[in-house]
Amino acid sequence: MGTSNTGKVLSGTELSKQIRDQLKEDVSVWKAKLPGFSPGLAIVQVGGREDSNVYIRMKIKAANDIGIEAHHLKLPRTTTQQELMSKLRKLNDDPKVHGIIVQMPLDSINKIDSHVITDFVSPDKDVDGLHTMNEGRVAIGDLTGFLPCTPNGCIELIKMSGVPMAGSNAVVIGRSKIVGTPISELLKWNDATVTVCHSKTKNLAAEARKADILVVGIGRPQMVKGDWIKPGAVVIDCGINSIPDPSKASGQRLVGDVDYEEARKVAGYITPVPGGVGPMTVAMLMNNTVLSSIKAAKKLLSSNWDFQPLQLNVLRPVPSDIDISRSQEPKNILRLSEEIGLINDEVTLYGTKKAKIALSTLQRLENVTDGKYIVVAGITPTPLGEGKSTTLVGLVQALCAHRQRNAIACMRQPSQGPTFGVKGGAAGGGYAQVIPMEDFNLHMTGDIHAVTAANNLLAAQLDTRMFHESTQTNQQLFDRLVPKIKGVRRFSTIQLRRLAKLGIGKTDPDSLTTEEMGKFARLDVDPNNVIWTRVVDVNDRYLRKIIVGASPTEKGFTRETSYSISVASEIMAILALAVSLEDMKQRLAQMVVAFDRSGNPVTADDIGVTGALMVLLKDTIEPTLMQTLEGSPIFVHAGPFANIAHGCSSIIADNIGMKLVGKDGFVLTEAGFGSDIGMEKFFDIKCRTSQKTPTAVVLVCTVRALKMHGGGPPVTAGSPLKKEYTEENIELLEKGLPNLIKHISNGVKFGVPVVVAINAHGADTSAEHELVRKAALANGAFDAVVCTHWSDGGAGATGLADAVIKACETPDDKFKFLYELNSSIEDKITKIAKEMYGAGGVEFTQQAKGKIELYSKLGYDNLAISMAKTSNSLTGDPAIKGAPTGFTLLVNDVLLSAGAGFVVPMCGEISKMPGLPTRPCLYDIDLNTETGEIQGLF
Repeated sequence: MGTSNTGKVLSGTELSKQIRDQLKEDVSVWKAKLPGFSPGLAIVQVGGREDSNVYIRMKIKAANDIGIEAHHLKLPRTTTQQELMSKLRKLNDDPKVHGIIVQMPLDSINKIDSHVITDFVSPDKDVDGLHTMNEGRVAIGDLTGFLPCTPNGCIELIKMSGVPMAGSNAVVIGRSKIVGTPISELLKWNDATVTVCHSKTKNLAAEARKADILVVGIGRPQMVKGDWIKPGAVVIDCGINSIPDPSKASGQRLVGDVDYEEARKVAGYITPVPGGVGPMTVAMLMNNTVLSSIKAAKKLLSSNWDFQPLQLNVLRPVPSDIDISRSQEPKNILRLSEEIGLINDEVTLYGTKKAKIALSTLQRLENVTDGKYIVVAGITPTPLGEGKSTTLVGLVQALCAHRQRNAIACMRQPSQGPTFGVKGGAAGGGYAQVIPMEDFNLHMTGDIHAVTAANNLLAAQLDTRMFHESTQTNQQLFDRLVPKIKGVRRFSTIQLRRLAKLGIGKTDPDSLTTEEMGKFARLDVDPNNVIWTRVVDVNDRYLRKIIVGASPTEKGFTRETSYSISVASEIMAILALAVSLEDMKQRLAQMVVAFDRSGNPVTADDIGVTGALMVLLKDTIEPTLMQTLEGSPIFVHAGPFANIAHGCSSIIADNIGMKLVGKDGFVLTEAGFGSDIGMEKFFDIKCRTSQKTPTAVVLVCTVRALKMHGGGPPVTAGSPLKKEYTEENIELLEKGLPNLIKHISNGVKFGVPVVVAINAHGADTSAEHELVRKAALANGAFDAVVCTHWSDGGAGATGLADAVIKACETPDDKFKFLYELNSSIEDKITKIAKEMYGAGGVEFTQQAKGKIELYSKLGYDNLAISMAKTSNSLTGDPAIKGAPTGFTLLVNDVLLSAGAGFVVPMCGEISKMPGLPTRPCLYDIDLNTETGEIQGLF
C-alpha cells in the first residue's frame, strides 16, 4: 500500500487471487452436486505471435488453478475466415465447452474480419463479452449476459477502493469497443455521471481534472500526468505499453497510459501497471467461464421445460383424421427441440417438421436422473384395434399441455404394408395424433428402407457365397477371399475375427496350412437349413414362398425360400434393442443366417458383412423427433414386428427421452398388441436389455372389445358394427370383463401399478363405463379412468394423466421379471403360457423339440423368449375369446434370433408376410397434382 502522501495501490494481483480462490471453491461445490461437472474454456489462436502466446499461457494457468479445463486450439497463419468460422461452429455446438475466446489480433496471411469472428462466437459462450448481443445488453442496462472482462475488472477495482460510484463524476478517456465504451456504460448503470473523452475532446486535461473516478484506456504511454488528476480521485489505468529502458535486461519496460509516479502523488487510489487491471481481466474471464458452466449445470439439473403448447380448435362432429391433421400448423421442429432441452449439435433436421436426434445426447445428459417409465399396453383387441396409439398420444398431450409436466411419447415407426393394406395410418386419431400424419406414415426418415437394404444385402451375400463355394475349390476360394494386392495378401478386420473364432491364431495369410485355408474359406452352408430371408416393406402374399436361382447364370443352384415384411427382419428387432452403435454392431455380427452341414451356426460375421451392414444402418440408430396436434414431443423409432419380435419402440428413444424429461418427467412407450404379448415382451426382453425399471402400466380397453369377449358377434374391419356394439348391453359387457381382469392381473404379476384407460366411443353409455371402472378397481387396478382424447384431445385425458402421476408416486422397487434367463427354453415357454395366457400346459411338436435341443446344445438356451402367437386371443386360437383357462398351448416350431437375443416359439400359423385384401386401402390413395396434397391416406 502507499504512504501517507501517495495514493493507495489497488492491487489487481491481490484482488484477482481472491476472486480465483472463490471460483475454485465454486467449481468444487458444483462438482459435488453434479458428477462429471467441469467448466470448459476454448482458446482459439490464429498464428503464433509471442505476445499472444504469453497471454494464452497466463489464461491457461489461471484456468487450471481454478479447475477449468482449458483447451488451446492453435491454427496456422494460412487459416481463412471460413476455416476459422468452421472451427468456432463446432465449439459453439460442443456442450463440454462453456466459454470461447478468440485471441486477438488474428495473425493470418488472409484477410479476416475480427468483428465478424467475435460475433460468430455464440453469445452464450462469449466469455470475453465482445459479441454485439452482449455489448447491446450492457448498453441498455441488462447486465445478465457476459460483461466484458477488462471493464468488469475495472468496476471490481473501483469497488475495492470503497469510493461509491453512485453520484460520482466519472471520466473515461478512450472510447474503444473493448474498454472505453463498455466501462462508460457500466459506470452509468452503477449510477455515476459519466463523461467520455477521446482524441477529439477539447481541453482533455481540464475534463480529466473533474473526475472523482478516472478510467484511462487511450493507448498512449504515460499520457495522463499528475496535474490532470483531481486530488483524492480513483485512477484506473487500463493501458499497457512497452517503452525503452536501458536499465532492464530486455531494454524495455511496461508502463500504463498514466504517468504512475506523478499520478500516485495526487490520486487517492491508483492501479499499477503491471499488476493492476491486467490480472483482473484474466480473473473476470475465468469468472465468466465458471458462470457459464454453472448456468449449463443448472439447466441440466432443472427439469422445467420452456414448453409452449399448440392450441386445438375442437369441432363437432369430429372431422376426419386427415382434416384435423391439416388444420394444425406444426411448430418448427427446431423450436420444439429447444423447448425440450436439446442443443443444435444433437439435432439433424429433415425439413422443418421432423429431425433425427443424436446419441451424443445421452453422453451430455449421463448424470441426469431418469424420468418415470410408463408402458401403454392393451386388452385382447378386436380387428379394429382399441386405440393404444391414440391413448398414448392423448396422454402425452394431457401431461405436457394441460398438466405442465415434462413428457415424451415413444412410438414405433409404422410399416407401409398396413398403410396401403388394411389398417391405414398408425399416427393415432381424432384430436390425439402425430402430425404431419403423411410424414409419419410414409417413409419418415428412411429407417425402414435402410433396414430393408441391409437385410437384403446380407441375403445376397449369403446366396452368392453359397454359389461360389459350390463352383470353386478351397484354394480358389481362399485366393479370391484374400487376394494379393501389389504382391501382398492381408486379412481384413472381419476376416481376422473369423480366424479367431476358428481358433487360428495367425495374421499372415501365407502362413496358413492347406487345412486352415479350407477351414477359413469354406462355410459349407446347408442349402436346406438357410433361415435368412429377404424382405420388402409392402404386403405381398405371392412372396410367401419363392424359388431363387432360377436364372441360367446360377447353374442350377436353386432353392426354395421366402420374403418377409421388412419390419419382421431381425435387423429391425436389433435396431429396437441396441443400446449403442457398438452394441448394435455386436448384435448384427451374431445373427445366425444359416447352419452348415454339420449343424453349426453361420453368422453374419462369418460371411463378412457386419461392417457393410453398419454403414447402411449408421443413421437408423437415431430416433426421429415429431410432435402431436398440441405440440407435445414424440420420438418415433424402430418398428419390430410384434408377432415374432418384441413389438416395442426402441431402447435408445426411451433412454434419450428419460434423460430429457428429468427425474420428475414421464416417458410413455408403447407395446404391441395386448398385455399377454407386447407388455410381457416389454418387461422380459426390453427392460431386461435396457436395465430400466418400469414405473406403471396404462392398460387400454374399450366397451366394444369387452362385449366381443362376452360373446358378441364378430367384429370385422370394413363392415358395420352390429347393434350389440351400438346400443347399451350391460349383460354382454359383464360377460366380457374376465378378459380385462386377466390383463390387469398380468401387469400386477410384474409388480407394477396398472392404470386402466377406458377409451370411450360414441355409442358407449355412462352405465357401461361405470361397470368397467368398478370391475377394474375391484380386480387390482390402481385406477380406472374414462378417456375422451379422440374427441377432445389432451383435455380428454387429464384424468388419466392425474392417475398416472399418482401411480408413479408409489415405490418403484417391486418390479420383477416373469422368468430367469438361466431356466430352460421349455420352462420359460411354459411359465409364459401359464402365467400370461392362462394355459394349463404346453405341448411341443417333434420339430419344436428338435430345435430346442439344437439351440440348447449351441448355447442359446439362456436367451429370452419372444412368443409368436395370435394377438386376437389369449390362446393360440384366434377364434377363442374371453379369458379361457386350462387349455393346452401348442408350440409347433422354434426360431432363433441370436442377434436380437431371443428364441421365438411359434404357436400356430404366424405369417411374416401379410397379404392385401380384395379391396386394400390403396384404392383410396392419390396425389392431387395441383396442390401436391396426398388424398385418401386416412
